[in-house]
Amino acid sequence: MRLILAEDSVLLREGLTRLLADAGHEVVAGVGDAAALLRAVAALRPDVAVVDVRMPPTHTDEGLRAALEIRDRWPATGVLVLSQYVEKTYAGRLLGGAGGGLGYLLKDRVSEVGDFLDSLARIHAGGAVFDPEVVRQLLARTTRTDPLSRLSERERQVLAHLAEGFVNAAVAARLHLSVSTVEKHVNAICDKLDLPRHADYNRRTLAVLRYLDA
Repeated sequence: MRLILAEDSVLLREGLTRLLADAGHEVVAGVGDAAALLRAVAALRPDVAVVDVRMPPTHTDEGLRAALEIRDRWPATGVLVLSQYVEKTYAGRLLGGAGGGLGYLLKDRVSEVGDFLDSLARIHAGGAVFDPEVVRQLLARTTRTDPLSRLSERERQVLAHLAEGFVNAAVAARLHLSVSTVEKHVNAICDKLDLPRHADYNRRTLAVLRYLDA
């Protein structure tokens, strides 16, 4: 696939470029700030943009805002956001958008080369990938304040896997269930969360958003 890397650390950017090239991918541009990222995406239209959350000049949310703009202006370009820490608000804003081709991983995950490359492939194919640690921290809460307390332990496990971007077949394989059983769990989850049965809404997506925002 054709990729753009947006990372202000030259060392990390060059390391990722070499890793991706060795895996058979083409890094068409490597940039160090959000403005350069947007110019590169406009000119080169990559398959996926890999974006650091914090970039110059303020090192706060420049990368995130650029990622959201890419998803709005060039929806055919997948976006993988990398962050040093779990940025709960940032992850929530990304999940609030429509469509797939999206990922949010902690930078430590890059060292697990196979998982990192697999994540890129899933995003390129239109899927969604969220770091398990990001999901865990977003879901940390007490039972007393948990709006999802009506879910069984198994339903929580299913929904956690959905939040990481897995399709029903992959959830079934990971939890050693049949696909039909996973489908029943998904329907039960949506019913317990009082999600509307309406053609204008994707209940599965609404369930994941409810899970991550609780």
